[in-house]
Amino acid sequence: MNTRKTWREKLEKPDGPRMVDNPWGRGPMVIPRPLDVDALIRQVPQGKLVTVNQLREKLAHRYGVPTACPLTTGIFVRIAAEAAEEDRAAGKTEITPYWRVVKDDGTLNPKFPGGAEAQAARLREEGHVVLEGKGKRPPKVEDVESQLQTL
Repeated sequence: MNTRKTWREKLEKPDGPRMVDNPWGRGPMVIPRPLDVDALIRQVPQGKLVTVNQLREKLAHRYGVPTACPLTTGIFVRIAAEAAEEDRAAGKTEITPYWRVVKDDGTLNPKFPGGAEAQAARLREEGHVVLEGKGKRPPKVEDVESQLQTL
């Protein structure tokens, strides 16, 4: 019997958001809901990008705290990505555009479905210039700052 949760079930987990003491600094920190992260990613239009830190800043502002948890926010971006691919496999056409989430320097995420190569292909389809990675470094978007969406 399979008791493993689907990515969609993980995304729709009803817990949170929660405020906790920030172990890395002063003041409280929000642990958002996975659906909060997913909703922000859905706001990023084709041709634009967003960083995980932008998502964290928006979540912190929304909940009136200095920061959002970097660990859980990153995990929830991954959950949103995996749930989007489950949705695509189920025939849905409106999915969360997780491939538009990059690191601050424009580096792609090798943990996304299909790896950084699949993310690069989707970004190129949307008109972004993606530079090949060097050595073990993943590819990155050229001139990422000019392509960031304001949340």
